[in-house]
Amino acid sequence: IHRLHFDSPVGALYLQADDSHLTRVSFTPSDEDYPQHTRQPVLTRAKQELTAYFEQGQRDFTVPLKPSGTDFQNRVWRALLTIPFGQTQSYGQIAQKINRPKSARAVGMANNKNPIVIIIPCHRVIGASGQLVGYGGGLSLKEWLLNHELSAL
Repeated sequence: IHRLHFDSPVGALYLQADDSHLTRVSFTPSDEDYPQHTRQPVLTRAKQELTAYFEQGQRDFTVPLKPSGTDFQNRVWRALLTIPFGQTQSYGQIAQKINRPKSARAVGMANNKNPIVIIIPCHRVIGASGQLVGYGGGLSLKEWLLNHELSAL
């Protein structure tokens, strides 16, 4: 397992990868040490793409992902990847996308467990009323990310 942390406009980001895939992007570190420099190709690419997202409004990430979760969580996370840059969808809409129309609450729990924040855009999921609800980094950070994307359109 390879690790890296770097400072971004939203604070420190903690990245983790195996030899071929990004497995974690978080606002908080796990217990391990996260160096500030790496030559590991997946982490280098992830940092470059995240930096471009913040600095130039890059819309697409190409770094290979391997989030660890249940089958249901992985279905939700794949659905999140289909939400266009600068747009939002409700938990209920995501539940519909994965053919589990009554599972909006479970979609919210899967969002909460998203191990690869920003790249798997759980910040683009909102409440049915259109209000910002629930985000591991806090609602002000969710609002910042959404405003950042809107300003880059």
